[in-house]
Amino acid sequence: MPEMLFHVRWPDGRREACYSPSLVVKEHLQPGASYPLDDFLARSRTALTIASDRVQAKYGFACSRALGQLARIEAAAAGFAPEAAVAVERFEE
Repeated sequence: MPEMLFHVRWPDGRREACYSPSLVVKEHLQPGASYPLDDFLARSRTALTIASDRVQAKYGFACSRALGQLARIEAAAAGFAPEAAVAVERFEE
């Protein structure tokens, strides 16, 4: 499966490279776009869950790395106000 990273900038300016085992993230996030925190979380949950499900379908087990990335995104987001925004800077394949 083609893996990718999606690079984000959190509201405090911190940058993070986030992992996905699938290119499905491209269907849910756009480089150069900024998303309200709740929207970014929903899009990330959807994309990373689909990505993990694709690994499950192909290999017979969920992608713990994708689910771990989702947990890190959710933990990081918990530290920001709901009106904060997350910027998607770029994709890396």
